[in-house]
Amino acid sequence: MASQPLARRIAAVALLSGALAACSPQSSTAASAAQSASGAPASVAAAPPAERTAPLVQGLPDFAPLVEAYGPAVVNVSVVSRRESRGGFQGPPGMSPDDPFYEFFRRFGIPTPRGELPPARGEGSGFIVSPDGYILTNAHVVDGASEVTVRLTDRREFTAKVIGSDKRTDIAVLKIEADGLPTVKIGDPSRLRAGEWVIAIGSPFGFENSVTAGIVSGVSRSLPSDNYVPFIQTDAAVNPGNSGGPLFNLAGEVVGINSQIYSRTGGYMGVSFAIPIDVATSVRDQLISTGRVSRGRIGVTVQEVNAQFAESFGLDRPRGALVGSVEAGGPGDKGGLKPGDVILAVDGTPIERSAQLPGVIASIKPGSEAKLEVWRDKRSRKLTVKVAELDEPVQRVSMGDADPTDNYSKLGLAVRALDAREKAMTGGSGSLVIEGVEGPAAFAGLQRGDIILGVNGQSVDSVSELQAAVRKAGKAVALRIQRGETEIFVPVRVE
Repeated sequence: MASQPLARRIAAVALLSGALAACSPQSSTAASAAQSASGAPASVAAAPPAERTAPLVQGLPDFAPLVEAYGPAVVNVSVVSRRESRGGFQGPPGMSPDDPFYEFFRRFGIPTPRGELPPARGEGSGFIVSPDGYILTNAHVVDGASEVTVRLTDRREFTAKVIGSDKRTDIAVLKIEADGLPTVKIGDPSRLRAGEWVIAIGSPFGFENSVTAGIVSGVSRSLPSDNYVPFIQTDAAVNPGNSGGPLFNLAGEVVGINSQIYSRTGGYMGVSFAIPIDVATSVRDQLISTGRVSRGRIGVTVQEVNAQFAESFGLDRPRGALVGSVEAGGPGDKGGLKPGDVILAVDGTPIERSAQLPGVIASIKPGSEAKLEVWRDKRSRKLTVKVAELDEPVQRVSMGDADPTDNYSKLGLAVRALDAREKAMTGGSGSLVIEGVEGPAAFAGLQRGDIILGVNGQSVDSVSELQAAVRKAGKAVALRIQRGETEIFVPVRVE
């Protein structure tokens, strides 16, 4: 029975081939000759066949040479995070809080002691950007890590230090003590085009140095939770564990860092997002040099310009960022921006969508002036705005040193540099503020918001100076801090 449909299809193909043959130039010529011989009028001569257009894409690329050349610079990143039980009263097993004796046991019973839960473990990827051991990865890979291990393709393992991380861009910088390491080449993501081949190398589900390929699906993508990164969208297979790994173009250059996936299942669904490498490089340089990332702000909220808004404001088409509100006394207000203005360009860079504006402004150095092209009253205007510094969330600064002999690692401090506005509010006497305390620092009574002025009589004005002073201090550290209007010394004994 199954052979009958196949036979019919073969017969149909044969008939179709015969029909096509009857329409071929040779058959037409033969028919014309026959008609001429019979005295019938000759048919119109057939047109010559059109030349075949050369395909734009020929064959598939061979990624093997690229992987062989730059795969050794891609590393596996393993992290361990300590978890601590908060303790407190649990009540006798099975006793309900509604039991009349529950309050008695709560007041006079023995509370559950504080203690460590089993450590949490995770994995991600990264890549080496300098022969002396600087590595880029995602901030979420090392977030909260107490121990970070980097494993190379030759199976060597190194304990890594977290030099710094930036949650807004999801970039972290690691450092391992080694020399002569293989490195990647840095590319130019602004030259990427949709449809271009790219490959991702990483450790999905722990499978180290796995290679996947795809194309660029789109550029300058904006995600609802990330307004400072113009993401590269690809369809290269990216799964948990690929985070922090590189995205290569066919020239063997890193153009992005694989960061996020769109998924309803937790696995690959063909929509992956990478952070452009130029964004990551800027963050890396700032974290290494200052321990924090500085960004610009102009104090406005913006929204998308749709077709209706464009028609209402007299724009030729929907474009730009519509200013919804202006912070009173902020940089935009002082520069003359008003609600209803449409920002069309910043320093000559066109603003097509409102989501572009935060990233463009953030890239401007605080304190410098930005030239804005603004659409107001159905005509273009030029405004100059002095860019201020954006308040940043906590940025982890060199707290991941897993070296047990390192006093600074064991001190238990998370600090960041004060911005100019914060320094002015505090009187300008200090440069570092405590953002988190644990271990000896918490036991000594240090608090979030304390401003560090000095260590053992030596003034400190940067994260690197604080680290160096603590590491030289031995087992006892006297921190001079400012708390409110008072300056005090706090002794801390390092474990």
